[in-house]
Amino acid sequence: MSGGTESGGAAHVRRQAEREAREAADEVYQAILSRAPEHEIDPSFDRTLAVMELLGDPQKAYRVVHLTGTNGKTSTARMVERLVREHGLRTGRFTSPHLSRVNERIVIDGEPISDERFVEVWQDVAPYIHLVDQRSAEQGKQRLSFFEVFTVMAFAAFADAPVDVAVIEVGMGGSWDSTNVADGEVAIITPIAMDHERYLGDTLLDIASVKAGIIKDGATLVLATQQEDVEGVVLAAAAERGARVVREGVDIQVVDRQVAVGGQLIALQGLGGTYTEIFLPLHGEFQAHNALLALTATEALLTGGRALDPGIVEVAFADVDSPGRLEVVRSSPTIIVDGAHNPAGVEALVPAIEEAFEFQRLVGVVGVMADKDPEGMLSLLEPLLAEVVVTRASNARSLDVEDLAEVAIDIFGEDRVHVAERLNDALDLAVTRAESEAERGAGVLVTGSILLVAEARMLLGRR
Repeated sequence: MSGGTESGGAAHVRRQAEREAREAADEVYQAILSRAPEHEIDPSFDRTLAVMELLGDPQKAYRVVHLTGTNGKTSTARMVERLVREHGLRTGRFTSPHLSRVNERIVIDGEPISDERFVEVWQDVAPYIHLVDQRSAEQGKQRLSFFEVFTVMAFAAFADAPVDVAVIEVGMGGSWDSTNVADGEVAIITPIAMDHERYLGDTLLDIASVKAGIIKDGATLVLATQQEDVEGVVLAAAAERGARVVREGVDIQVVDRQVAVGGQLIALQGLGGTYTEIFLPLHGEFQAHNALLALTATEALLTGGRALDPGIVEVAFADVDSPGRLEVVRSSPTIIVDGAHNPAGVEALVPAIEEAFEFQRLVGVVGVMADKDPEGMLSLLEPLLAEVVVTRASNARSLDVEDLAEVAIDIFGEDRVHVAERLNDALDLAVTRAESEAERGAGVLVTGSILLVAEARMLLGRR
């Protein structure tokens, strides 16, 4: 066998090792899943902090960019990470939820950690997690949750790599989120809207107060455009902590934006000057604003606010992706998936689709979680969609299909609503309905829940 070519025996051994590693990682994941899920919150990071102290505070081993907000966090985090990495620094990225495999949540140098490394990290931290679990049980408190365990694993993996910069997205809120054990040198707050009211509060001001909790003493805050009273809450928190504040629309702005094939051309005025003719391979005005936040955060982190090399910025943005966010996963007909799961997300989604695509007939596949606002989302989708197929993700938290259909019929009328309990049936039906009255320009939009989008991507062959 010539050099560089893997023999059949070696390939078999490699595939066997990969299968065993995947099975071991899946076993660890299933064990972690037995813990309190992400949507059941005990608002405290005390347990996470206790494990961090036992591990020697790995979250202090690198610089941190910390993100919160209601929508846009993951896309913005991916942009920050890509910009920082293009400058030659080693990066970690922690985001949630995942779309295909849980490894996606913990990313080092742009790649999800391997199954082998996933298991190794768990084995490294498990004794300390179990010790804190035991202490909590003795005090009549709950053990670490699913998300808290993943926070611990991410911070430990980043320290062990080691990374230079970690880009960390909160799980929910800010002040008591488990990720808040880290001290973000730069904090980003994306637009704040109503979501997770059960935990964050019934008003935008309550929610803003919780999210402002990620601002640390002396940090730089990059703040997206907010409602005036929301901005007031955040600015007061920043002032209290002596943070430097950079505001969209005051200090920085999207100067220009033009639709381009496969995305958009944008011009951004950051702290260090204006960057022009940047190609961003993502659709929607909101992504241009996410890019502005990411650029500014990177300027603040790497240069203190001076201009970055335009060539590096251009290369980094051109390589950005954001799976599950206005993502085209199939053509003929075009099938788009988007993880919008609240009215604010749908409000950004609708004009983005109208701008970037020319559909003669668009049919929606919609499923939502039971704790969300289906009426608000469907009302915003109604002018965009010819018909809607209501369905559900295979998750216990999903809203019952019949209940969702009832809401949809009130908004769309009975003739425009179809029901499919299973997502694969919903996709088939939506394609049929989209193509039924459009010779060309037919499309299908899957939205309403990240979990639904994740399952749709899997069914359509995306990994």
